[in-house]
Amino acid sequence: LFEWVDEEKVFERKTYKTFKDLLDNYELECGEAEVVTPEEKKENVAFVDAIMETDVMQEAHKYLISKGKSPEHVGQFKWQLYKIWFSLVRRTRGDRDQDSSSFEHVFVGEGRDDKFIGLHNWIQFYLQEKAGNIDYHGYFRHSTVQDDEHFRLIALQFDWREEKGKPISSCFLGTSPEFEIAAYTICFLLDRLCKTDVQLGEYEVEIDVKPFAKNYIGTAYIAAARMY
Repeated sequence: LFEWVDEEKVFERKTYKTFKDLLDNYELECGEAEVVTPEEKKENVAFVDAIMETDVMQEAHKYLISKGKSPEHVGQFKWQLYKIWFSLVRRTRGDRDQDSSSFEHVFVGEGRDDKFIGLHNWIQFYLQEKAGNIDYHGYFRHSTVQDDEHFRLIALQFDWREEKGKPISSCFLGTSPEFEIAAYTICFLLDRLCKTDVQLGEYEVEIDVKPFAKNYIGTAYIAAARMY
């Protein structure tokens, strides 16, 4: 999918660098206990701190305050973000250990039996394709705008390490970590079961967020408002 990405330019940005630091903190398989080390917790906090320095997250915070969904104090809002995205949950049924988090599912991806679930982020997809972990089968371009040569929203098919299949996974290309966190957090806090059409510049998109155990995000992704 990716012929070339200027990694030096991309990952010199603070939010991208701190985001990348999080991607190797998780066990692949659902059912395998997740253990957050002190170093990993520091990385989580560093990411939240970094995104809160951006205009995108500051505007998101103001909007959520206006809707009565978030505390005004920045420190309390950071804690709200941390709990939503990094709290450990039990995704598998039965008496299992906590094996997942909202962040892991949406941005990193997980294995469940012969399937690969989650992973709706272009940075992780790029890094895993580069590492040879993803066998990319092609994409379906969504008709977000007419005659758009530089399309940004695609649906993908791929296999993970030739073991686990992902029949379809949509992602937006080139979006920042703070943009995706802001969009999904707003939708989740306004409506726990959110499926709403949004105009993002020239793109008509649908943001789909589903809850997990009420207080966490089970999945979240951006798709085309008109699928085909």
